[in-house]
Amino acid sequence: MECKIEKNKQICNCTYSCSRRGMCCDCLHYHRRMGQLPACYFGAEAERTYDRSIENYLRNR
Repeated sequence: MECKIEKNKQICNCTYSCSRRGMCCDCLHYHRRMGQLPACYFGAEAERTYDRSIENYLRNR
């Protein structure tokens, strides 16, 4: 399956600079290993806190 990195970058709301931007599979696997959720699960205000915890997600849904 082809990775659509450029298309993914257009819809990615993550404001943190990282090497996984646009590579959703890598991003999901990374955050899962860390016990977190990726930026795309959060609204703009909550995303800017860089708190990717599940608890923060539940507080801000």
